[in-house]
Amino acid sequence: MDFLKTLGASLLAWIIGFGLLIFGTIAIIVGAVVSMVPEDKVTTSGDSVLYFNLSSPIIDSPMTSIFSSFEYSIDGEEPVTMLQSLAALERAAEDDNIKGICINISGDSTPSLANIEELRLALLKFKQSGKFIVAFDDAYTQSEYYLSSVADKIIINPEGSLEWRGAGMSSTFYKNMLDKLDIGVYIFRPTACKYKSAVEPFFLTKMSEANRKQCEELVNSLWNSICEDVSQSRGIEVAKLKNYANNLSIVFPEDALNRGMVDMIAYEDGLYELYKEYGVKENSLGLVNTISFGKYVQSLGLTNYTSTTSSNNYSQISSPMVAIIYADGQIVDGNAYEDGSVYGTRLAHELRAARLDDKTKAVVVRVNSPGGSALASEVAWHEMALLQQAKPVVISMGDMAASGGYYISAPADYIFADRSTLTGSIGVFGVVPKLGGMFEKKLGITFDSAATSPSAAGLIGIEPLSKEECNFFNKSIDRVYTTFVNHVAEGRNLEADYVYTIAEGRVWSGAMATKIGLVDEIGGINMAIAKAAEMADIVADFKIYEFVAPLTPFEEWINSMSMVYAKKWGVDYNIFGDEIRNIISEFPIITSMDGIKTQLYGDLKIEF
Repeated sequence: MDFLKTLGASLLAWIIGFGLLIFGTIAIIVGAVVSMVPEDKVTTSGDSVLYFNLSSPIIDSPMTSIFSSFEYSIDGEEPVTMLQSLAALERAAEDDNIKGICINISGDSTPSLANIEELRLALLKFKQSGKFIVAFDDAYTQSEYYLSSVADKIIINPEGSLEWRGAGMSSTFYKNMLDKLDIGVYIFRPTACKYKSAVEPFFLTKMSEANRKQCEELVNSLWNSICEDVSQSRGIEVAKLKNYANNLSIVFPEDALNRGMVDMIAYEDGLYELYKEYGVKENSLGLVNTISFGKYVQSLGLTNYTSTTSSNNYSQISSPMVAIIYADGQIVDGNAYEDGSVYGTRLAHELRAARLDDKTKAVVVRVNSPGGSALASEVAWHEMALLQQAKPVVISMGDMAASGGYYISAPADYIFADRSTLTGSIGVFGVVPKLGGMFEKKLGITFDSAATSPSAAGLIGIEPLSKEECNFFNKSIDRVYTTFVNHVAEGRNLEADYVYTIAEGRVWSGAMATKIGLVDEIGGINMAIAKAAEMADIVADFKIYEFVAPLTPFEEWINSMSMVYAKKWGVDYNIFGDEIRNIISEFPIITSMDGIKTQLYGDLKIEF
């Protein structure tokens, strides 16, 4: 009977596996066929207004997964990268068919603060062409208004709103919940890393004084930069802008108009009267020609720069190249690929490929990462250091390049950051959960073992840590911290003793980081590319080449199947009571922090 059960289970598993294989193969074939269908070419006609509506979200690095692209194509236009966006705005300034830009952003697709900063600079450069920029929104969020403030004319709906309330940072704390669930946490953190706040939510119920201090300094730095930009664009004193936020003075559209925050109160059709004033001609239907930003990027053929997979394109390039490599997402161990994650070994391979490629004369690494695995960061750091010895390396920091994100950046020749970039966080921590009480008291599960030593049974996290195990973790943490500091000192040509004073796990804004030597200059990815070309002495003639390593069809299939069937066959924990459901749903909060991490806490939110 047991034999028959085993045979039946094996046959069923084979049938299911074969079915998945067939399904996956069909999906790949269909995807390949779809990709070969030529897209309709979008063209601009005379007297067009470019609608900066961001129906195509702006992201840092190109998506390589066909499944990620498909997901976006269902929801709306495919995302465009920051590099594509900046190139499109440069082209628009020279395009005789584009008479001006209308900024009209939906709240769902607003870029990050650092990306807004780079886009504002590009829009200001666009205005130098003499073309107009207008902005319209029914309800401006702060970030939407910050971007829109570059416009010559800002219009708001008569019944609309404009947020202007300042900047803040918040974090979620889990200690009370963990206590209720009988979950404890071992925290390992060098004594000096008092600002390394990633572990605080597990043993505190509010910010420590050190963390509160750094958060207050951070938001003040960010808010000062924002107010200075808006002041310059709108001609309103910084002190007045801050006072408007402190007193919540902007309640109704009339308040915004009277205080100089907007220029007109009108419905959207008020835009067309403005277009006439700017000399935009109507088409044969009596309408103004418009084109969305995403469609305009498509029309220019900016859907990608040269890709590593395009061997034909690569072989045709005779000019020297500046390679762009992306480190976008949490740093994790391994050589896999997933949009939104930085696998340390795969990044190391990309850096090595750039180092060994004769056509590549300089490299720009775009870092947008809160950090992650200390070991994966070290793997990538090693290759970054070797690359820097071979050719110029310039870092372009996006929204954040903190902890492991700064770890991998340290060897570079030159570092750019936006003023609102979160960087630094030079520190390390380890978290080991105490789950024995939860399993026994809440779930009725107990464990027992027989092993050659107390640590050999694999029950760390279940049974209490011994003195020897705690000592092991403390020694490991201290070593990683020392290594991290020394890497920064060597890479930035600073004394280690000085680095210790600006480390301690403390997070800095890009503006603050330039003053203490962690960042060389404020600027975006275009400035980083120009600097890299300058350092390689190829300014007169060079091409941009993106090292984007897509998944193989097999990797795509495996990833898609794992995601689909994890959702399909995953445990429906709603069958349990509320308490058990909370345990299961919140468990990843702790388990995701296992191992030795050099990471900025992911739940630290910037409210702007």
